[in-house]
Amino acid sequence: MISLLIFVTSFVAWFLSMLAGGGSPFILIPLVSLLLGAQAVAPIITTGLLIGNAQRGLFFWSDIDWQVTRWYLPGALVGAVIGCYGLTQIHVEGLQLLLGAGLLLMVANYLVGSQNTQFTVKTWYFLPLAFLNAIGSGLIGSTGPVMNPVYLNYGLEKEAMVATKAMNKAALHLIKLMAYGVLGSLNGEYLAYGLVIGLAAIPANWLGKQVLAQMSAQQFRQVVFTFVAISGVVMIWQQRSLLAFW
Repeated sequence: MISLLIFVTSFVAWFLSMLAGGGSPFILIPLVSLLLGAQAVAPIITTGLLIGNAQRGLFFWSDIDWQVTRWYLPGALVGAVIGCYGLTQIHVEGLQLLLGAGLLLMVANYLVGSQNTQFTVKTWYFLPLAFLNAIGSGLIGSTGPVMNPVYLNYGLEKEAMVATKAMNKAALHLIKLMAYGVLGSLNGEYLAYGLVIGLAAIPANWLGKQVLAQMSAQQFRQVVFTFVAISGVVMIWQQRSLLAFW
């Protein structure tokens, strides 16, 4: 019963994340935590996201911007190891609060800013940004769509963004999974549930690809930034106890 519930929820999460440029962890993390406990979240989600993003990358193989990936991978490698190790040493609840505020600032800039206020992203930026993003991902499980505006401002739209981000995420989660294995956070049960999440991505990615093809670039941007805004609010709400004035 648990596997069926995870599969159905994962299908919905993967489908929506295709149209929004990511975000499946925001649906899956609360479910896994509720059903299997907080300690199961990181290894199960990481396993599922590795499989699902790798499969999504294969779906859009011809759209991957390999120049971005070449700059992304070294930063992600080092950052993921640091983040996963840091998870065992420190508590960083405040990081999620800062990320949420940052996401809302990105949305505000998109809504009220002119073309001149949109920051230009060069390819080499992905090295330090991937490093920081991977640390955050290792520490709190997921940094949400924090990299989405970076991909968009670099010039990747629709299939190109989905493809490149999926391949980068697959590499990041592979590194994290190996780190969790070394740290003793993996077992057969967690891998099995992660496989369920990953398998649900196959039909969801196929269906999402058909819908994405019908969307314009402007519609895609609107959906992406809508999700960025929702993610920012959710992150802040989850850490509201840290706000003295709440």
